Amino acid sequence: MRRLTRTVAAAALAATLALVSGCSSDSDKTEDAKSTSGALEKVTYLTSFGNFGRDSYAWVAKEKGFFKEAGFDVDIKPGEGTGNVIQTITGGKADFGPIDLTGGILQMGNGEATDFVAVAAIQQRTMAAIVTVEGNNIATPKDLEGKRLADTKFSVVYNLFPTYARLAGIDESKVTWVNGESQALMGMLASGSVDGIGQFVVGQPTVQAVTKKTPVVLPYSNVMQDLYGNALITSAKIAKEKPEMVKKFTAALLKGLEYALAHPQEAGEILKKNEPTANPAAAAAELELMAAYVRSSNSGTAIGTLDSGRVAKSIALLKGAGSLKNDLTPDQIINFDLAPKA
Repeated sequence: MRRLTRTVAAAALAATLALVSGCSSDSDKTEDAKSTSGALEKVTYLTSFGNFGRDSYAWVAKEKGFFKEAGFDVDIKPGEGTGNVIQTITGGKADFGPIDLTGGILQMGNGEATDFVAVAAIQQRTMAAIVTVEGNNIATPKDLEGKRLADTKFSVVYNLFPTYARLAGIDESKVTWVNGESQALMGMLASGSVDGIGQFVVGQPTVQAVTKKTPVVLPYSNVMQDLYGNALITSAKIAKEKPEMVKKFTAALLKGLEYALAHPQEAGEILKKNEPTANPAAAAAELELMAAYVRSSNSGTAIGTLDSGRVAKSIALLKGAGSLKNDLTPDQIINFDLAPKA
């Protein structure tokens, strides 16, 4: 009887251990699943200005898995120009986004924005421009006098125009600006409600596709040659608290940029897949034009590099033109420790 009791007890103990072991195993699997599913860090990214070909590299980085490989689940949202992107990021509603670096210098140097830093260059030269079409009697900067131009109030083209006007010999008081949303600007130009719009030089293919007319471009770089184009920014808080996360995200985004420039047609189709209103052919053409701005003789072979000396020259140019109220150093607006090295 005692032997039978011991046998039953042993069996019961074995069954209990097996049950516990099974539960523990299932629990471990559940926790492993939770750990795996929660491994990707959620990030909100803003494009620079709507959803055009020039910003398609972010969608490429997501579609090709570059963000996921780096550990990120990225939500891409359309930005509305430099001021909007800065406000959204410093307000904690987004983590990263590209701004025109000159626009960022103006915002910080004039006390309009703080608490953000640039961590990589997207374009080595400014792409800001006034774009019109043939038939509007605009061929030179001086021809802008007496004309109506449209842009968003956050756009670097609009905010940098006073400096451009002074350096290009334009009487700014004779130019009328009207407000327009980023996605509506080309339609305004096509309808003839305005004579020109603030735009990047790479927007020419899209302008032609929308207006059915030949674009005429007045690049700001013709009179301001040291200025960078777009730069990736994040908040000063994120840069300080999560430097490795910033480096990983930047590398993944720049990988998307490099791939998009090497495969513009595919990038255009990826943009179309995520933004149904996009024109893939125009997007591809924008990327082909943008390639020369992403790499230049100033940047060497590495994408994304930022040079302190060049930034200092840009600040001096804006200061000399009377566009900056306060002194500013390159280190105040750029975190060189996080930026790609040449």
